[in-house]
Amino acid sequence: MMHKTIGWLLACVGACATAGGIARAQAPLDLTPYVQRDRYETIKISPDGTHLAATMPLEDRTVLVVINRADKQIVAGGAGVRNSAVWDFWWVDEERIVISMAQTFGSEDPLYATGELHAMTIGEKRIKRLFGFEESAGIVQRYGAPDSVELAMVVDPRVDEPGSVLIATWVPGTAPKTQVESMSVRSGRRSVVASAPIRRADFTLDPTGGVRFADGLDERNTRKLYYREGADADWRLVNDSAQSGFIARALGMAADGVTAYVQVSMPEGPDAIEAWDMRTLARRMLLRDRVVDPQAILYDIDGRTPIGARYEDDGVRLAFFDEGAPMARRYRTLEKAFPGSGVSITSASRDGRLSLVLVWNERVPGEYFLMDAAANTANGVFAQMDWFLPEAMAATRKVELKARDGTLLHGYLTLPRDAPASGAPLVVMPHGGPYGIHDDWSFDLDAQLLAAAGYAVLRVNFRGSGNYGRAFRNLGAREWGGTMQDDLTDATRWAIADGVADPARICLVGASYGGYAALMGVAKEPDLYRCAVGYVGVYDLVAMHAEDARHSRWMRNWANDWVGDRSTLATRSPVNLASQIKVPVFLAAGGADDIAPIAHSRRMERALKAAGVPVQTLYVDSEGHGFRKEENRRAYYQRLLAFLAEHLGGRPGR
Repeated sequence: MMHKTIGWLLACVGACATAGGIARAQAPLDLTPYVQRDRYETIKISPDGTHLAATMPLEDRTVLVVINRADKQIVAGGAGVRNSAVWDFWWVDEERIVISMAQTFGSEDPLYATGELHAMTIGEKRIKRLFGFEESAGIVQRYGAPDSVELAMVVDPRVDEPGSVLIATWVPGTAPKTQVESMSVRSGRRSVVASAPIRRADFTLDPTGGVRFADGLDERNTRKLYYREGADADWRLVNDSAQSGFIARALGMAADGVTAYVQVSMPEGPDAIEAWDMRTLARRMLLRDRVVDPQAILYDIDGRTPIGARYEDDGVRLAFFDEGAPMARRYRTLEKAFPGSGVSITSASRDGRLSLVLVWNERVPGEYFLMDAAANTANGVFAQMDWFLPEAMAATRKVELKARDGTLLHGYLTLPRDAPASGAPLVVMPHGGPYGIHDDWSFDLDAQLLAAAGYAVLRVNFRGSGNYGRAFRNLGAREWGGTMQDDLTDATRWAIADGVADPARICLVGASYGGYAALMGVAKEPDLYRCAVGYVGVYDLVAMHAEDARHSRWMRNWANDWVGDRSTLATRSPVNLASQIKVPVFLAAGGADDIAPIAHSRRMERALKAAGVPVQTLYVDSEGHGFRKEENRRAYYQRLLAFLAEHLGGRPGR
C-alpha cells in the first residue's frame, strides 16, 4: 500500500434497488471528500534538491509556493488575480523560478495560457514581471490573442546556463511571426535566437539546446514541420500535412545531431514514433502501440533527449528506444516498486541524483515520491486527495465494443464495490471537448462519486476522441449529433446486452460537449434513457458557430471543418428538438460562462417547458464553465444525486 500522510476511509456503498421499483431509502453520501480542495497539485524539485515548488489551488485562482525540503516551511509564494492560474513553471537556478500564467473560468474550462511570464526568487517578496502588460495585473486576454497581443512561452529552462531561459514569442502584426529569444531572468533583456517560417509555431531543440525544428499551423489549420541543420542554416520544409497526408511532430534529437525523433500519424490506427535521418529524411519505425497514441514522451535527465513513450489503455505501459539506457533502467526499477501503477519522473536535481516521481492508478489520484538514485530509495512527499483510500475506491476496467458501422470503440467501466452481478443502474458519461479529448484509465472523481452513490459508470471514447490516432479523430469531423452520438447509443446498447445495465435505469450525464451529447441522446433515443443531465452544455450549435466565427478567422475555419456548415446545424441542436424528448432533464449552468453561455441552458429550459418535458435547473450567476466554489459544487452534486436517485434509485448526497 502506498504511503499516506492522511487517511480517511470513504465508505462506497452502492445502490440497493428493490425488485419491483426504483429503490428503497438509502443513507445520503457525504459529499465533503468530493468537493474539498487539495493542498497541492504539481510539484517540482529545485536544481540543487533543497526546495520544492508547488502549485496550490485556491477557490478562484491557483498560486505557486516554494517549500524548504528540510523543514517543510513555505519560503516564497505568489498569486495572480481572480481567475488566474499557473500554466507551468520552471526552476532556472537554485533560487529562481519562471512562471507561465494562464486563466480559467470554471472547473470544466481548460487552462488558457495568457502569454505572461513572471519570475519568483526565494528571499524576495516581489514577483517580477518578465513578459506581459503591466496594466493586465496577471491577465492578458482570452484564448485567440496571438493575432493581436505579443505573447511568450518558455521553450527551455536552460538549467545548464543558470539565469536565462529560451522563450517563444508571438509577435502580432499584419504578418504575425513566432521567434525564439534568449531572456535573462534577472534583467529581462532579450535577444533573438531564431525566427520561425510559419505562424503559431512550436519549437524543438537538440540535446545541446540548439533550435532545430519549428512546427506550426497556417490559416487553414494545415500543419507544417520545418527543420534547420544549425543556427546559421536556413529552414527547410520537411513535412506539409496537406501534401503528405500525415502529421509529423518533432520530439527531439539524438546526441549525434542527425537523428530526429518524430511522432507521425498513420492512415489507420495510433501514431508511431520514428527515427528520421535528417540528411536524407529516411524514416525508421521505433515505437508503435497496437491501440493508443503516445500519452507522453519520456526524456533523459537533460529534459531534451527523448528516450521512449508512455501509453495508457487498460493500464499504463512504458516503451523505450533502448532498454539498456540509464533512464530506461530507472523507470523499470520504479515500475517494479509500484506495480499496477503509472510512474512519471516529473523533475530532477541538476546532478540527477534526486528526482520527483508521480505515481497513480485508477484508484489513486496521484502521489509524489522523492527518489534518491544513489541510495536507491523512494520516500513519500505528498499524496493528492489522500482522504481517499485506494481499497475503498471503485474498480475501473477497460471495455471494447463495435459501433453499428464496425468502428472499434474503447471506453472505461467503473462499477460500485457492491454492484449486482448484472443489471446495475447505469450512468453513461460522455466527455467534453470533444475533439482530441479522451477518457482514460486514471482516477476520475465524478466516476468515483457516482459509483459511491450506487451507479455503474460508462465512459466511452466516441469517434473524434483523442488517443486512438488521427484517422479515428477525423471520423468525428462534422458529426455532432451524428455518428459521434450513435457511438454513445451503441455503447449503451452494449452495456444492456452485456448484462451490465438494467435497461430501465439508464441516464446520460455530461458536461460541456458532454452536456450537448446528453440532451441530444435523449432527443434521438427517447425510449433508451430514463433521464438526462446537461452541465454547462451547449445546445444551440447555430449560435455557437456564429460566436466562433466572430472570434477569429482560424476559429471560423475550425468551426466549419469540425462542427459543420452553419446551415446544417439547426437540425442537430437539442434546443430545436425538445418535442422529441420524453424523459426528465436536469440543467446546470453558470452565469459567467463564456464557453457555453448560460443562454444555451435558458433556451433549452424554455424549449423543454414548452414541450411539456419535466425540467429542473440550477443556475449560479457567479460561476463560469464548471462550478469552483465549494458550496456551489456541493449544491450541484446534491441536486445531481437527488435527480438520479429519483429516476434510477441510487443514494442522494449531503
